Amino acid sequence: MEAAGGAAPAPAPARARPAQPQPQPPPQPQPQPKSRELFRSQRKESEGSVDCPNLEFEYGDADSHGSELAELYSYTEEPELSNNRRCFEEDFHTQVQDRRWLELDGAQQKAYIMHLLDGLEVVSRDKRLKVARAILYLAQGVFGDCDNEGDVLHWSRHNSFLLYQLGTFTAFLELLNMEIDNSQACSSALRKPAISLADSTELRVLLSVMYLMVENIRVEQEVDPPEWKTCRETFRMELSFPVHTEEPFALLLFTMVTKFCSGHAPHFPMKKVLLLLWKVLLFTLGGFEALQVMKVRKREELGLPPLPEDSIQVMRSMRAASPPTYSIELMEQQQQKRGHRSRRPLVKQDSLDIYNERDPFKNDEAGVDEEENDDVDSGIEGELDLMERDAIIPTMPAQRLPIERVSFPKGLPWAPKVRQKDIEHFLEASRNKFIGFTLGQDTETLIGLPRPIHESVKTLKQHKYVSISDIQIKNEEELEKCPMSLGEEDVQETPCEVLYRAMLYNLPQYMIALLKILLAAAPTSKAKTDSINILADVLPEEMPITVLQSMKLGIDVNRHKEIIVKSISALLLLLLKHFKLNHIYQFEYVSQHLVFANCIPLILKFFNQNIMSYITAKNSISVLDYPHCTVYDLPELTAESLVPARGDNSWTLSSSLSTPSVSCFVLVRGLLAEGCPPDRLPATCPGPMGTSSDTLLSTPMAHANP
Repeated sequence: MEAAGGAAPAPAPARARPAQPQPQPPPQPQPQPKSRELFRSQRKESEGSVDCPNLEFEYGDADSHGSELAELYSYTEEPELSNNRRCFEEDFHTQVQDRRWLELDGAQQKAYIMHLLDGLEVVSRDKRLKVARAILYLAQGVFGDCDNEGDVLHWSRHNSFLLYQLGTFTAFLELLNMEIDNSQACSSALRKPAISLADSTELRVLLSVMYLMVENIRVEQEVDPPEWKTCRETFRMELSFPVHTEEPFALLLFTMVTKFCSGHAPHFPMKKVLLLLWKVLLFTLGGFEALQVMKVRKREELGLPPLPEDSIQVMRSMRAASPPTYSIELMEQQQQKRGHRSRRPLVKQDSLDIYNERDPFKNDEAGVDEEENDDVDSGIEGELDLMERDAIIPTMPAQRLPIERVSFPKGLPWAPKVRQKDIEHFLEASRNKFIGFTLGQDTETLIGLPRPIHESVKTLKQHKYVSISDIQIKNEEELEKCPMSLGEEDVQETPCEVLYRAMLYNLPQYMIALLKILLAAAPTSKAKTDSINILADVLPEEMPITVLQSMKLGIDVNRHKEIIVKSISALLLLLLKHFKLNHIYQFEYVSQHLVFANCIPLILKFFNQNIMSYITAKNSISVLDYPHCTVYDLPELTAESLVPARGDNSWTLSSSLSTPSVSCFVLVRGLLAEGCPPDRLPATCPGPMGTSSDTLLSTPMAHANP
């Protein structure tokens, strides 16, 4: 069934191009398709190809390796790349004569890195910064000695493993703690009326080195030597469990976020902090594939049947759904059509209707549906002008499309799941209707119920699903009833458990801080005097004076906001997923604080705009992205080159598409997964926008346990 919406009506095929005389093929004994079916298919194809083009979207934990490294840098930081190279070459040529870094063997490279690490121990702040820039140049892949982007990425990974093996990450962690506690830099930033890149130079260098090391070591490749795999596991353990400090590394980054939002450190480069925090959580907790493996293992330990399917794999095989029509555009279209008699526009089918449109097994039931929909279809066709109908019908035999015989599954693309409570509620309602009394939680006695109820109960029991969360809730109830006899619960020390225990004390502040930054980065947010400044690490010291510089800075600012939204939404979804698997009450506690902080209306705020324009917006300049800008000569940029030509949509499938589309996708998943079961929420749970907690949180995904 097609839903009415605000999509633009498709032009009539006969008016678009006059029919040309062509040799007619010999008649074949095939049944003539109905004019209504052909017109409907042509209408859907035209609407899907013009108004809502299909966009390629790949479900994964992160984007490609090069794209994730490129998002670390803003375009205003481009001059610092050559500054890093100069600091490295000045020191390198004093230690190694007439040789390049690529020509040194492993022992010589390690010796020079140890020399640089000794330079981090000096008292002079400027000398430490020069040495840190030289190390950053190594982590960036010594692009001055490379000829193409592949070589830069290869040497960046090679140097990152080498730096970790020699203890560089620990040294930079100590420097990062010093910069966080630097009260002089904080007070200087508070006194300035406008904060720029110059106020966060040291922090940006330190965070860039740590991000490059985490991202390069996190990504696995088949050609990695065995010692790299060992380093990866060791690094993951160091980040997951506190070794040198009393808290995990992720907690330090959360502390930086709260300190920034409180106004005590407005010079913190939030984009780099959030990107590093997201990649640390992704590295230590694991991505969606690792989460699926942990689910399977945990269900085996609890004696539960295996999962029917992987939800991520199911989503990858589904067709993308069309975005809804923007409300303003819908009102404009209605005003234009007022007083004009035309056919009713229909929006493109969503991703579930394809299974019912092309289901070859539904031919037997099509007759019944046709009879029921005759009135509706005739009403739609009745609104067509007579001239339009005369123009369309004669051309139908020549434009008849071949029938595609594609086998689609019947029903939903995923396996249905039924809880025990659903069966109990169904039997309770059936017994009240047919017998007049209930039998409590008895799901076996079916005496007195009609035969269809027996078949329904049998079908429900076939799809009964017991989740890990149900077992966890049952265990908690038993521990609460018999605390002395059952004793303490044996809690497994996992990275997720360690992180939750460390975050528990200040968890509400962490969630509020993340949502504050998310609000400041929302594309529909208006500038307020009391809002936080998230552009401190993108604005240059000198503001642009030409049109080209202003356009470049505007693109950089929009790109900066998109990356912040992407990192926050991704890490929130990652936390919710892992906390839900670790223990359902941990997930509910985080979800409650997100709801208390008005996270749901904030997420909806992102969709109060033209989604297609937001997703396909060109907020990147490919020639300025790392590592392309380091190995190729930059062309001369003009104001015309930064604006796509009218009607040219070739750029919509570039890498710039990933950031806003990933943000929207993750925000939708976070919106659905955020709700916790209302029966375990406090009675005074406030719902934003005047809604109660039951109305706000009773979403389908609120009860979809892992």
